[in-house]
Parts: sequence; C-alpha cells; structure tokens
Amino acid sequence: MAASSMARRLVAAACVAAVAFALLATPSSGQLDPYFYDKACPAALPTIKRVVEEAVAAEPRMGASLLRLHFHDCFVNGCDGSILLDDTPFFTGEKSASPNANSVRGFDVIDRIKAAVNAACRGNVVSCADIVAVAARDSVVALGGPSYDVPLGRRDARAASQAAANSSIPAPTSSLDRLASSFAAHGLSLQHLVVLSGGHTLGFSRCTNFRDRLYNETAATLDGALAASLRAVCPRATGSGDDNLAPLDPTPARFDAGGYYASLLRRRGVLHSDQQLFAGGPGGVTDALVRFYAENGEAFRRDFADAMVRMGSIASLTGASGEIRYDCRKVNYS
Repeated sequence: MAASSMARRLVAAACVAAVAFALLATPSSGQLDPYFYDKACPAALPTIKRVVEEAVAAEPRMGASLLRLHFHDCFVNGCDGSILLDDTPFFTGEKSASPNANSVRGFDVIDRIKAAVNAACRGNVVSCADIVAVAARDSVVALGGPSYDVPLGRRDARAASQAAANSSIPAPTSSLDRLASSFAAHGLSLQHLVVLSGGHTLGFSRCTNFRDRLYNETAATLDGALAASLRAVCPRATGSGDDNLAPLDPTPARFDAGGYYASLLRRRGVLHSDQQLFAGGPGGVTDALVRFYAENGEAFRRDFADAMVRMGSIASLTGASGEIRYDCRKVNYS
C-alpha cells in the first residue's frame, strides 16, 4: 500500500475515534427528557411535525431557516426561546442584533406551531424553546436528514439581549480561531464545529454575508469559477444587491452533506467561515474531519444528530426557571 494511501486511512481512523469520543463524552441533558410531553400532551410532537412539514413543503428554504433559528437561539444565553421575543420598553431583544437583523426568519412559522400546539394540548403546555428545538429536527427530517430524539422540558426566558447576540453568534467572516473559541465557550469541540457547520448543506446566504470573500480573497482560498458566478449575484458596492441569495451548497433543499464538504475541498465554500474549516494542509484537525465527512455521509448523519442534541442542551432553563409563554413573542404578565 502506498504511503500516502496509508496516511489517509490513518487520518480517517483517527477522525472516527476523535468524533466518537467527543460526541459520546458530552454532558448529559440534565432534566431534559425526550418523553417529557408524553402524558401532558401526546399530540404535541405530531402537531409540530405537521406544521413544519406544511411550511417546508410550501417553501423548502424554510427548513434551513428553522434550523438556523435554533442555532442562533442556543448560542445566546442557552436554548431558551429568547430569540423569539420582540423588543419591549425594558430590553432590546435579539431580533435586531447584527447576526439576526434582516436575516433570521421563521418567526411566523413558530407562531403557527404555538397556536396549533396550544389547541391540540387544550392549554399552554409546550414551551416556545422546545418548539424551536423540535421544529429544527423536523425541518432536517423533512429535507432528507436524520431523525433523532429531542430532549424536552425547556422553559422560556423572560428577557433577551441584543448585546449578547452580537457577541455570541459567530459571524460569516469569522476565522477558524474565532469559530473554535465561540464553540468552546458553549462547551462544543472542534468536531462539533465541523459537524454542525454541515447544516449549511441546507439553505442560502445573503450577498452581504459573502461579499468580502468574493472581492478580497485570492485563488488560494476561493475557486475562480465560483467567484465569477457569485459576483454576478453580488455586486462589489455595499448596498447593491445586499439581499440577493446564493445557495450554500449545490443542493440547498436536500440534506446531503457530501455536497457541502466536497465544496470545501474544492475551495467552493460560499462563506469565509465555512471555508476556514478546510485550508488544505496535511495536519489540521478540521481539514481531516472535512475530508472524512466528504467521504462518509452516514457517519456525518449520525454525528450531526448527536451534535444537535448536544447543542440543544446548552444552558437550558428547566424546573421552576423561566416560564412557558402563551405568546412566543412576549413574556407572560400576571
């Protein structure tokens, strides 16, 4: 066997072991339980699934939006539904933060789910934070991705923070070091970073998020053909075409990680932050993981599901903490 082939096999084996260890060694979900609503409202999860499937069938892009909504919620003070809150005289919420403004969407779908679940449960039983977590899973499944049990029992926050959203959510222009430190701050490893970034197998990005990459990066990190095609969508001038969309991988409405990771291998990541996962060097941990997942779709599906459970358990409110909102956009008042 050639030395280079042997080296690749050793790297792949090391990646499998590293990912398995990282994902199996994650903290437990505390008081969260996949069967939390089985007695209180057995209709809850089927109702969420039905509304999500209707929304994704009407607009496949909505699946990626609901997945992203969960990520942006969890990275700001935990998975507590705070991203759903509208501004009040007492706080400026997360919707207007730089990573979210004119970008994060799906709030109307969450509103429809909440109304449907309240009707099915004959009362205010299911938290908005749990709805966001389950809707993300059901969106992934609706677009061909893996299913997984979502631990439940989250409670909803009574406040939100624009400042926390601005500082906690990594930008699409982030370096690998910035991405790694952001994930580490939430108890997530480099393996989790690479696996969860694979969620970009779904959806689109706005021109404003990849303009700098198009006009300020060289062929060493950006494929020329991709740059040319994207420049037709995204003009150089700020404010011109800011909301024009480009798919994050070649099949943005199908959960097939091979396209996303294969694109990174060819320097065709649309976002700077995505391409940072693969620099093409022989020894980088994220480089090795990108190569591994590009060739092992089933391993990605399994590890993505495990990583979603881990991320969905970040600093969740449980027990007597927080509340269960009647309206996901505002806190309850006595």
